[in-house]
Amino acid sequence: MLEYQQVLVYSETISNRLAYIIQTLFKGKANLTTDLVAFAAFDGLKINYSIHSIEHAQLHIYPHGLLEQQHIASQTIELIEWNGQPAFFATPGDIPFDLFAAAFYLMTRYEEYLPHQTDHLGRYLPTQSLAYQAGFLQKPLVNFWIRLLTCIVPIDIPQSVSIQPSYDIDIAYSYLHHPILKNTLGYFKDLLNQQFGKLTERLQVLGGIQADPYDVYNWLLLLHDSLQLKPIYFFLASAKNNQLHKQVQLHAKGFQDLIKQHAQQYTIGLHPSATKTNVQAVWKIEQQTLEAILQSSVTKSRQHYIFLSFPETYSTLIEMGIQEDYSMGYPQINGFRASYTDVFNWFNLSTNTITQLKVYPFCYMDATAIFNEKLTVEAATKQLDEFFELYQLCGGKFIPIFHNNFLTDQPEFQPWRHMYADFLIKHCTKYQPCFFNL
Repeated sequence: MLEYQQVLVYSETISNRLAYIIQTLFKGKANLTTDLVAFAAFDGLKINYSIHSIEHAQLHIYPHGLLEQQHIASQTIELIEWNGQPAFFATPGDIPFDLFAAAFYLMTRYEEYLPHQTDHLGRYLPTQSLAYQAGFLQKPLVNFWIRLLTCIVPIDIPQSVSIQPSYDIDIAYSYLHHPILKNTLGYFKDLLNQQFGKLTERLQVLGGIQADPYDVYNWLLLLHDSLQLKPIYFFLASAKNNQLHKQVQLHAKGFQDLIKQHAQQYTIGLHPSATKTNVQAVWKIEQQTLEAILQSSVTKSRQHYIFLSFPETYSTLIEMGIQEDYSMGYPQINGFRASYTDVFNWFNLSTNTITQLKVYPFCYMDATAIFNEKLTVEAATKQLDEFFELYQLCGGKFIPIFHNNFLTDQPEFQPWRHMYADFLIKHCTKYQPCFFNL
């Protein structure tokens, strides 16, 4: 069957919302028109996105109305089924719902602009999301819809799939480069709690007898080099010292050397601290601190503790000159926050505009599996494998999040360390990035 190389979508009006979702879903292979004559003459796939029937269109998607609106308002969501997959915004047409409006609703995180509940740290609760309540949080539903669409009308949308490891360095070292007072207090705390193993470990690390347990960087280096991987390291550069921010001293030469060493081979990103006051000023100082160490600009970021609030977080990052963000996922539950696997531009619903900020979704974080979902290593392995299988099916850059302090050789984390290495070896030694048609 002949696959269409280009797509033309007819609409009576062209809004920013419609232009955005058409450009995103069809990867730049689709254009919009309000000209019926040009639409009729077009030699390619013609999609009619209007309330009227057009005889020469190969596909009719009847608009729901969301993409014509300029405001943000609560939407009535009634679930239906389309070829075994959940859908919503039911309309008459060749498919039973407005796929463009539904995809826009999910990918822009429309529901997070509406009044919602937050957890104890002030983050959006995924349990109130449509994806969680309708049971599709663990699948990239928008990708599934596009795959089903290509079964109806063959569209050539080439997709690539790859793995890019990423690390959040919240605490670069367990003992080294921390203030003397902190180590002294930690020593007596271990002594009072009779944690003699930790006490001995602290003394041996500070005495230069053994390596710091969080210093897994050479092990990761060997892993990456052997598999030809290029990870991203997000360094927390917060001057704070509290329950959420336990980074080593920023002025410590050892810490700065660590950042510089990684920058020689890998990409370095900012890990903005979790703050609610003077956000832009605080993050800008952290960005400047990291840039001063690197002697180069920092344009990638991922939120510490995934503190992501719309539109404030992304608006602030754009003002700081951040060009790519890797925070689109939930810290409480692993899954697809935007119901999509691939990179996309952020659409600011508050201003109804397309931005240049690139959003790279993630669906798996080790801390979430260990502490929130309380999975066994075996269950986490299965989850990680299943998520990657979805990327192999749908395309996209698979960017799991891991932390150096959960990849240590300490007894409680050693199984997780082995699980991670096994995953990369399993998928990266036999797997080569490929291109295929959906």
